[in-house]
Amino acid sequence: MSKTFNIAGPCVPGEHYMLPPQGRSKGLKSLIDAKQYFVIHAARQSGKTTLLLDLWKDLNETGHYHCLYCSLETVEGVTDPSLGIRYILNALQSEIKYDSYFPKNCFPQQLDYSQTNTVLGDALRDLCAQLDRPLVLLFDEVDCLSFDVLISFLRQLRQGYVNRSRVPFVHSLILVGMRNIRDYQGQVREESDSLQSASPFNIVTTAQTLPNFTQIEISQLVSQHTQATGQEFSEEVTTRLFEVTQGQPWLVNAVTREIIEALLDNNTSGIVLPEHVEQAVQNLIQRRDTHIDSLLKRIKEPRVQRILEPMILGNTLIYESFDDDFAFVHDLGLIRIDSQKKVIPANPIYAEVMLRLLSFSAQNEMIQQGFPPEAPAYEIKGRLDMKRLLGDFQSFWRQNSEVWQERFQYKEAAPHLLLQAFLQKVVNGGGALVREMALGRGRLDLCLTYKDGVYPMEIKLRYSETTVKQGKQQLTRYMDQLGCNEGWLLVFDRRKTVNWDTKIFWNTESLGEKTLHIVGG
Repeated sequence: MSKTFNIAGPCVPGEHYMLPPQGRSKGLKSLIDAKQYFVIHAARQSGKTTLLLDLWKDLNETGHYHCLYCSLETVEGVTDPSLGIRYILNALQSEIKYDSYFPKNCFPQQLDYSQTNTVLGDALRDLCAQLDRPLVLLFDEVDCLSFDVLISFLRQLRQGYVNRSRVPFVHSLILVGMRNIRDYQGQVREESDSLQSASPFNIVTTAQTLPNFTQIEISQLVSQHTQATGQEFSEEVTTRLFEVTQGQPWLVNAVTREIIEALLDNNTSGIVLPEHVEQAVQNLIQRRDTHIDSLLKRIKEPRVQRILEPMILGNTLIYESFDDDFAFVHDLGLIRIDSQKKVIPANPIYAEVMLRLLSFSAQNEMIQQGFPPEAPAYEIKGRLDMKRLLGDFQSFWRQNSEVWQERFQYKEAAPHLLLQAFLQKVVNGGGALVREMALGRGRLDLCLTYKDGVYPMEIKLRYSETTVKQGKQQLTRYMDQLGCNEGWLLVFDRRKTVNWDTKIFWNTESLGEKTLHIVGG
């Protein structure tokens, strides 16, 4: 069977193209040898389970340890500790039953489930006493545990940890999930007295994460396909693949798989081109595959909105290490920190989908209403009539802005989102709308393409008299970047004292060889 680029579940050697899992998280075996309890956390579909299963196999085959992998996903949503701890024990028992590295019937059979606060610890002590080698436990999906189940789980692990010099217990333990163990404390009710001084969180000695692939690692990954099939990826292709995904493992695999299986139809004699990367990305975005859809459903949560909305407006967010909202959104994998310590979208694909998803309901309603018309209706001799197109939007904005601003959860970004919904409806007739959050510059850049035409636009919110002057300078630089001599600056006036007749205007100016249209809204 030929290997594939995996987008569903953990990677399996021999079935999937994959990088050495333990190469992405250094020093794990040293921590295990030192009897440490520690955390590995990373965003969804970053390779955590693949790493754990590789470590499980490796540790068992060395003959020095008994290593057990156990996912706690089946305990999600259980709030009663008596049920939650029972389900955890059931999961452990089931894993041991089918784990060929463990002796048969080694899991304790007589457990007193009425003793919720001690039964897990007792079971692990009895198991360790029967085994002829130290036990290493790998708990996956720990952040599925909720409230009191989490506290009871950690307390029993802590009790075994502090007494293990005199009573058999787990040699080393890894807790794995999206979030660092310190952030699990946010799940504990403030009125609870369960933390007090003997915190169940203090048994963890370190926390590690899984970094995204580097561009070199992406090249190494796709070269496995080249070696198997002869189909080559140029450096230009791998560079673009890294730029759009920023090395997020699922995205790297998904884009590459889309190119090979969908765009090239598994024709390994076909040449992989940079434009294939662009088309594959658009396919993923439009299809909203499960990974993208599940991750970005989070964007409507208030704590996520607090971080994302300023980015949409082009404002600067500075990294604050003690900001719980920031930590949450970062751990979801939606944002990252750049070299200037600024908060930016994790990758261009997520940024694009965020903006599309937030404006989707408006676009869908426009489709149902049949307005605006699609691009061909605005076409004159192969070019878009931007005066008519944006004039239609000005009228639409004047008539509907108050209603739509109330519908949008991201109210401050409502002008940006409604304009994008309007333009996306237009380009559904052919063409594309590319969005770029101009972070730190108080704007959102849009580039509408249709046939051979390129139409750069910039959105700014007007709160003062300097907005237009600043916007013209920024638009000029954006036009230079795209190699265009004509551009459109859309200024949404947020001043409450200004009437609509003043807000709605169209001014055209020449700046050297460039033509700038300033469009008021």
